[in-house]
Amino acid sequence: MNAQALFADRADAGRQLARALAGRADRDAVVMALPRGGVPVASEVARALGAALDVLIVRKLGAPGQPEFGIGAVADGAAPRVVLNDEALGLLRPPPAYVEGEIRRQLDEIERRRAAYAAGREPAEVRGRTVVVVDDGAATGGTAKAALRALRQAGAARLLLAVPVASPHALATLRPDADEVVCLHAPADFRAVGMYYADFRQTSDAEVVRLLAGAMR
Repeated sequence: MNAQALFADRADAGRQLARALAGRADRDAVVMALPRGGVPVASEVARALGAALDVLIVRKLGAPGQPEFGIGAVADGAAPRVVLNDEALGLLRPPPAYVEGEIRRQLDEIERRRAAYAAGREPAEVRGRTVVVVDDGAATGGTAKAALRALRQAGAARLLLAVPVASPHALATLRPDADEVVCLHAPADFRAVGMYYADFRQTSDAEVVRLLAGAMR
């Protein structure tokens, strides 16, 4: 087991996060997971809060040759929203054609995942409601920022961001876009989200579909 692990797996992180969220959201709240890794965490949160569970598909825009390093993100919606990480762009200076191509590629992936996850269900209504945005962690904050801005644009009344672990830099970046942020751990020497999980295997599309279907039942 990783000596730095704070969570056995994503479900364990979700249960710990749910305890910290007790009393912060009413039963009309929507728990919005960032797939795929955020769904097992959010499933436990929604179950504990007695709230609806849905997904907001947000895709990271990967840097050239470093797909895990985000230079921004694109969030699904009636009008997809692109949020660029100006600091990362200034550091790496990717060609504009690369950025445009990466946006198109991720929009195509959003379409694929929406078809796979939705199974004919209408997305949860967020207008006028409290929305709890959940992911398995935040390294740069780019993905969560795109989600928060898209949900604000969709009319969410209150946005609560909840993550088990995050970098202090990501939290500072995200706080202006959320009404409240709940983070269990923000290590000063943060390096990667997966370091804090004993089991951080990739969440499959099949698991996402199963958890969403279970929440609907």
